[in-house]
Amino acid sequence: MKTAKILFVDDEIDLKRLLKQRLKKNIRSNEFELLFASNGKEALEILKSDSSVAMVATDINMPEMDGLTLLAKIAEIDPTIKTVVMSAYSDWKNIRTAMHCGAFDFLTKPIDFEDLVITIIRTLNQVQQVRENLNKLQQAQLLLIQSEKMSTLGQLVAGVAHEINNPIGFLSGNIEQTTEAINDLINHLRLYQEEFPNPGSEIEENAEEIDLEYLLKDLPEMLSSMKVGAERIRNISNSLRTFYRGDTGDKVLANIHEGMDSTLTILQHRLKANNERPGIETIKDYGDIPPVKCYPGKLNQVFMNLLVNAIDSIEESNQGKSFTEIEAAPNTIAIKTELSESEPSVVIKIKDNGKGISDEIKSKIFDQFFTTKSIGKGTGLGLSISRQIVEETHGGSLTCSSVEGEGSEFTIMIPIAPS
Repeated sequence: MKTAKILFVDDEIDLKRLLKQRLKKNIRSNEFELLFASNGKEALEILKSDSSVAMVATDINMPEMDGLTLLAKIAEIDPTIKTVVMSAYSDWKNIRTAMHCGAFDFLTKPIDFEDLVITIIRTLNQVQQVRENLNKLQQAQLLLIQSEKMSTLGQLVAGVAHEINNPIGFLSGNIEQTTEAINDLINHLRLYQEEFPNPGSEIEENAEEIDLEYLLKDLPEMLSSMKVGAERIRNISNSLRTFYRGDTGDKVLANIHEGMDSTLTILQHRLKANNERPGIETIKDYGDIPPVKCYPGKLNQVFMNLLVNAIDSIEESNQGKSFTEIEAAPNTIAIKTELSESEPSVVIKIKDNGKGISDEIKSKIFDQFFTTKSIGKGTGLGLSISRQIVEETHGGSLTCSSVEGEGSEFTIMIPIAPS
C-alpha cells in the first residue's frame, strides 16, 4: 500500500511532537507520512511543491493565514485533497462555516487521537476513491478524444488514398503499354539499321544530334524507373489505408505484420539517411503467428507511438557524434514477433539502441502528460494512450525494459482469443 501524506497545519508547537508520538505505529508501518506547517502560507508552499499530499488537517485560528482562507486556496491547488478542520468546540460557528466552504470533516480540540485515526482513514479512503474515479474519467476522455481524432484522420486519409490510387492505376497501366510499345519501336528501328546500314548523312547527323544510341538504351530504363515510382506510391497509399483502417464496434481478425509494415512505410521518411546521420536500419524477425482478433487501427497507433519514440531516442543519442562515428555503430530498431510460451498470446517486441531511459524516469513514462521531450515536440500522451489501448481495450500488457545509454525495448502482449 502506498504511504499517504498528511499535512498538519497548526501554530501549537506541542502538537507536532504529540502527533508523532501518538501516530508512531502508523508512521513506522509506512501507512502515514506526516508533514507540518505552522500557518496557512507555509502550508501552501508545501502543497505547491508536493503534489502527492492527500489530506490536510488544519487549525482554523492561525496567524498569517487562517484555516478558512487556506481551505479555499487548497481547492484551487488540487480539488481532490480533502481537508479536516480542527478547532475548539466553542468555535462551532467557524467549524460550521468551514464545512459549508468544503471541509470534509472536523475534529474538536483537545484532539481525541482514536477519533483522529478513524477520521484520517475515512478521509484517505475518500481521497483514494475520488482520485481513482477522476483518473478513470480522464482516461476515458483521453481515449474518446483520440478515437475521434483518429476517426477523422482515418476518413481523410482513406479518401486521399482512394484519390491517389485512381491516377496511379491509370499511370501504371499506361506505363506497361508504353513500355511494350517503346520496345516494339526500338526493335523495328534496329531492323531498319540492319537493312540500311548507310541511311545517308542527314539521318546520321540527326542520330548523332539526339544521341540515338543513348536514347535506345536509356528510354526503357526511364520507363522502368517510372514503373517503380508508381508502384512505390501505390504501396504508400495502401499502407496509409492499412494503418488508418476504421475500427468497427467489434474486434476483427488482423495480420499484425501487415499493420507493422504499413507503419514502417509511413515512417520511412524518418528512417532513411539524411545529412546528419546514416539511415536507421530496421531488423525484422517475424515469427509464425496467427491473425489476432483486435482493433487493428488502434494497434497500429501503438506501433506508430513506439516506433516514433525509438527514432527520437536514437536521434537524441546521436547528438554530438559525427556521421562517421554513427556509421561505425549503426542505428537500429529491431522488431520481433512470436507466440508467448506461457499463454495464448502474441508478443511484439520493439527494441532500439538509442539513449535509453534512466530508472528515475522509467517509472513515469506511462503517466499522462509526462514527457522528456522539448516543448512543442512531445505531448506526453503517446505512451499513456498506448498502454490504455493495449491493456484496457485489448486485455494485454505493455512493458518497458531499458538501460540508460544502451537503448530500450517495449514488449506488447496481445491475447489471441480475447475474453
